[in-house]
Amino acid sequence: MFDSRPNRSAEVVLVGRSNVGKSTLMRELTGHTFDTGQRPGVTRQPNHYDWNAEDFVLTDLPGFGFMKGVPDEVREEIKDDIVAYLETHAEQILVAVLVVDGKAVIDIIDRHSGPDEIPHDVEMFHFLRDMGIPVVVAVNKMDKVDDRDERLDALCDRLGLLPPWKQWQETIAPITAKRGSIDPMTEAVRHHLHEQQRDDLFTFF
Repeated sequence: MFDSRPNRSAEVVLVGRSNVGKSTLMRELTGHTFDTGQRPGVTRQPNHYDWNAEDFVLTDLPGFGFMKGVPDEVREEIKDDIVAYLETHAEQILVAVLVVDGKAVIDIIDRHSGPDEIPHDVEMFHFLRDMGIPVVVAVNKMDKVDDRDERLDALCDRLGLLPPWKQWQETIAPITAKRGSIDPMTEAVRHHLHEQQRDDLFTFF
């Protein structure tokens, strides 16, 4: 189990598969560079970023799902740890940002959809919502997507949200973290913070 979490009563978490750009997004939000491996799945422990004077922590959880060169049992272990972390700290987590790769996410979801299988991204989305944690889906790498609206509508459909995506702007946020183009995500996060009377945390988003 991850045990490095600072003692803070408010938290925003970044979750998602390996290699979708969570660490880049973390860097955009904090201005701080984190150790990341050159290959997916190298981050095994959460990256926590907290501020001395503030009762708040921003957490980048390890990537889940397929990781090249990582045995299945290790992958399962990491996923179990992520689930346990989210369950343990659900009371403190004000918003979860589920980061997906805009170009690949539909293919990945469809490839893993079947009678006995729920795709990790879809499962995580519903798991977080079932725990009462507001979710923002940060659809990253949108600079590589040509059929933007079509792709975002298809993602809504896979997540069980009725398209068009534009009616879900508190939930679906198209971004390109690498270029610093993350406003739709920060606005969605702020919406959920405001709902919980935590406008004081806007300073971080």
